[in-house]
This record gives sequence, C-alpha cells and structure tokens, in this order.
Amino acid sequence: MPFDYSLDFDTIDFRKHPELYRVGRGEQGVLLVEPYKSEILQHWRFKTPDIAKESSEKIYQMFLDYKENNDFVGMDMARKFIQMGYTRARRYTNYKGGKKYDEDGNVNERQIDPVKAESASIFMEKWKLAREDKEYLALKKEHQKKYG
Repeated sequence: MPFDYSLDFDTIDFRKHPELYRVGRGEQGVLLVEPYKSEILQHWRFKTPDIAKESSEKIYQMFLDYKENNDFVGMDMARKFIQMGYTRARRYTNYKGGKKYDEDGNVNERQIDPVKAESASIFMEKWKLAREDKEYLALKKEHQKKYG
C-alpha cells in the first residue's frame, strides 16, 4: 500500500497511532512522521566519512532500540533515514553540490567525489543490516497485513 500523504501530519503522533502509518516505497514520508522525524533527523549527517560513520551508527542503534521496544514504525523510520543517508550521499558523489539538474532541467555532468562515495558506502552497510533484519521483516509483514 502506498504512503498516505493525505493525513494531517502536524497533529498525528505515530507512536500513539501506529495503525495510521503506511510503509510506502523507499524513503516515502521520512520527513513527515512524528515523533520519529524529530528524534532521528538531528543525527542524520553524511558530509565526511567520519561524520557518516557516527551518524549511521547512531541511527542504526536507534533502529535497534525501537526494535527492543517492539516499535515497528520507529524501526521503519530509522531504516528510511539510513537509506536516505545512502541515497543523498550518492547524489553528492555524482553531482557537485548534489545538483543533478541545471536551471534548464538538463542533467549535469557526473563528477565522482570519492569522499562522498565513502560516506554512501558507510550508510549502505547499515542499510543492508536494517532492511534484512529478520525481526524487522516479520514486523513489517505483520504491520502491512494488519493496516495495509
């Protein structure tokens, strides 16, 4: 089921109302779902490999903490932030300033930034751990079956 963008995200506490949460595809809703967005976003960084390592480890630990509390929505949001760490670092790896398109809508020439590539690789490792976690996958299946 697709992510439900029609909800009033300013008023919903998804920890209290996990039944309203839809997984969606990829990173959908990553910057909307509270209180998780506020809890996780402050730790999300990828500018250098050292920063990416610290960030990905912190967010992955949050994933594990949510898991310990049987909080699927928290786990999924942490997974999304880790995934977004990878995808944004890759964007900055390939395009100076992270700008894929110029003012006219044309794709800019790729310029590989090895520092950002390393940051992306660091996030990729944690993303694989999160998305392949057996308990996460079971909770995801259960949540989708129960709520869509």
